[in-house]
Amino acid sequence: MRARPRLLRATLAGALLCAMAPVARADRQEDPGLRAVLEQAIASTRCDGHDDRFGSEVFFKLHEPQLRIIVKDAAERVEILRSVYCEAHRVTARYHDKDGVELRLTPELVLAVIDVESRFNRYAVSGAGAVGLMQVMPFWPRRLGVDNRLFGSVEFNVRMGCEILAYYMRMEHNDYRRALSRYNGSTGRREYPDRVLGRLADRWRG
Repeated sequence: MRARPRLLRATLAGALLCAMAPVARADRQEDPGLRAVLEQAIASTRCDGHDDRFGSEVFFKLHEPQLRIIVKDAAERVEILRSVYCEAHRVTARYHDKDGVELRLTPELVLAVIDVESRFNRYAVSGAGAVGLMQVMPFWPRRLGVDNRLFGSVEFNVRMGCEILAYYMRMEHNDYRRALSRYNGSTGRREYPDRVLGRLADRWRG
């Protein structure tokens, strides 16, 4: 009879471990496939080729007033919006050109990620060590010798973040929720994707 409480406790412990497993397996942006992706991004030149004047002006007029509430410096607002628009379009075009798969990584989604991750603070550092606007984990950048560029650099941080998010979106076949949970290191949980998609709907819709 005494064995039953021990068996019950063991069963409950096993169930708890199973429930926690998706979080424990979260890759925290350390997927081995990211190395080649980030090496290519590091070698990229300044993002100008996809920054078409009309599209960027429309994007700026739509979102600058909302960003003005958060980021007080005008030059910094311009830099953030230009980098987000250009890097999102660049990675989308590159993946589409590569194999014909349409990648739905919009600059508005990137704005929502930044809003949730760092509240547009380029110097933000999380307790887990994620850095900058898009809270990029420095695991691969450190191995590639560029982790110092993540901190405070708008364009470089946005480029790394867009590359990582695009990688997960392709992995998850454009499933926003699954890709976002991988990006955040919370695979199997909905809190983070819900926050980002809620912010996208409420504040950064195109």
